[in-house]
Order: sequence, then C-alpha cells, then structure tokens
Amino acid sequence: MEWTPWAKITDTQVFLRSCYIGIRNFNGPADRCPAWWHLRDFYILMKKTALQPSGGQTNQETLSEENPLQTASETENV
Repeated sequence: MEWTPWAKITDTQVFLRSCYIGIRNFNGPADRCPAWWHLRDFYILMKKTALQPSGGQTNQETLSEENPLQTASETENV
C-alpha cells in the first residue's frame, strides 16, 4: 500500500506492532506521540479505502479534505 509518496507499508502487522510499541513506550500525552498519529492516519486511510468506490478522488486528497491535521502530523514526524 502506498500511503504517501515517502511511506510505503509493505507489512501491515509489522506497522501496527511498531505503532503500538511506540505508543506504549512514549512518555507524555498520547496526542503528542508520533506513533499515535501514524496509527490514527492509517485507520482513517483504511476506513476511507473501504468506503470509497473505485475511481474518483485519491485517498490522499480525501484525507486532506477531512483531516487538515494530517499534513501537520506528517511534517511533525520528519
């Protein structure tokens, strides 16, 4: 799956495990944890992909319209 031009998730289970480990080990509020934002964005993407008919807008365009914080979370993690 191609999430963004720079992030390609090849193994979903490894990605999810990494997110949960990152969240568990993060010291601070969950909304400041980069792994939490990755997990949230992944969930939104999966939800949109499941509901979206074939054709039309791309997933990235749809996510950007619904969630303006997504670009902030992506730049925060760079």
